[in-house]
Amino acid sequence: MQTDTFEKLFVEELRDMYSAEKQQVKALPKLAKAANSPELRSALQKHLDVTKEQVERLDEVFNDLGLSSSGKTCKGMAGIIEEGQSILDKDYDEEVMDAGIIAAAQKAEHYEIASYGTLRAFAETRGDRKVGEILDEILREEKDADLTLTRIARASINTRADGGIGDTFADDEEDEEERPRPNTRHRPGDGSPRVSR
Repeated sequence: MQTDTFEKLFVEELRDMYSAEKQQVKALPKLAKAANSPELRSALQKHLDVTKEQVERLDEVFNDLGLSSSGKTCKGMAGIIEEGQSILDKDYDEEVMDAGIIAAAQKAEHYEIASYGTLRAFAETRGDRKVGEILDEILREEKDADLTLTRIARASINTRADGGIGDTFADDEEDEEERPRPNTRHRPGDGSPRVSR
């Protein structure tokens, strides 16, 4: 007999993300302190403030559901933070360290984006509009943080870390994932690709 329910899964995943955010509240100050770029440091500090607000909103969700937020440790985020710490433990040049900090922070953001996208869909499936809206707001904040880190990396940090050799994408406002990609197909008989949109 099956005893676990969709609601139980939803609550367990919510607790997982609550734990993840609490871990981020402890980890982000370390990344910010190690950042050499003032812009990167500021972005990390700003996201720390947002993360603290997210913890408060998740507390509100648990309160509305009449449940405790405790009881689960997010092992996924713990692993991501451990990897980030290993970057901080290296003896990198300042520019390379900043690139590594961005990589570590974006791993956490991508984990959160995937998790909040799933949780929002779960809330919508359950018909819980208020919780869905809160989760959607958090999801948008995580996406914004990720895009900010991408912009900082592309504008200067990655090029400096690479010794100034590569091209920068500072003028490229679009995220690569959002750009429409042409659909290329082979034209039978002439050997050339056909591009369709």
